[in-house]
Amino acid sequence: MKFEHILVERSGDFAAVTMNRPQRRNALSLEHMRELIAAFRDLGDSDALGIVLAGNGPVFSAGHDFADVAGAGLPAVRSLLLTCTELMTLIQQVPQPVVARVHGLATAAGCQLIASTDLAVASEDAGFAAPGGKGGWFCHTPMVAIARNVGRKRAMELALSGDVIDARTALDWGLVNRVVPTARLDDAVRDLLERTTRGSAVSKGIGKQALYAQIDLDQPKAYAYAVEVMAATSQLPDAQEGIRAFLEKRKPNWQHGR
Repeated sequence: MKFEHILVERSGDFAAVTMNRPQRRNALSLEHMRELIAAFRDLGDSDALGIVLAGNGPVFSAGHDFADVAGAGLPAVRSLLLTCTELMTLIQQVPQPVVARVHGLATAAGCQLIASTDLAVASEDAGFAAPGGKGGWFCHTPMVAIARNVGRKRAMELALSGDVIDARTALDWGLVNRVVPTARLDDAVRDLLERTTRGSAVSKGIGKQALYAQIDLDQPKAYAYAVEVMAATSQLPDAQEGIRAFLEKRKPNWQHGR
C-alpha cells in the first residue's frame, strides 16, 4: 500500500511504522490517522512478530492537526476524534507487541499514542504533555489513555497544568519503560522488542489482548475471565509444545514465534 504521511518498513521479524510529516511536527490529521489505521490493520494480519511506532523530524508527534479542527462543525470534530479512538484501540488489538520509539516532544494525542502502545522507550531529550490544560480545548480523549498509565493524581496534574514532563519523570510515572541517551535509542528499542517477542507468537497475542480485557475489571471478574482464557489456551498446540519441551529439557518448536 502506498502512503503519503507514513513509512512502513519490514526488517526480519519486525516492522516499523514511522510518522513522516516532519514539516507538521507529525500532527495527526484525519488522513494521517487513516493511514496509520491501514498500516496497523495490515501488520496485525501479517507474520511480523513486533512493531515499532516512530516519528521523523524534530518531535515524535504534536497531537491533533488543528487545521482539521479550526472552524469545523461538531459532526466533523466528532468524526475526527472517533477516528483517533479507532487508531488507539487498534494499536492495543493487534496481536504483536507495539513499542513506541520516542524522541523530542509528544503532546496531546501524540502523548496518547505513547500511552496506547504496549511499551515505550524514550530518549533523554523527550518531553510529554497534555497541553490542553493551558488552552481552550482540554485534552479529554488523550487523558483516557494517559490516566490509565500514570494514575489519577499524576494524570490530573498533567491535564490541568498542561506542563511538559521530562523523560525521567515519565519513566517514574509509568508512561515509558526505558529512558536512554539519544545515541542508544534504536538499540534500546530493538533490545526491548527482542525480549518481548520470544516464545509463541500465538500465545503472546492472546495474552496481550486478555491483559487489556481484564486490567480494568474488579478482581473477582478479572480472575473469572483469566481462568477461562488460561484454561482454553492450555489446549493450544504451542502451549502443549512448550510444556513438553520444558519436561523434555529441549528447545520448543513453535508454530509461529522465535
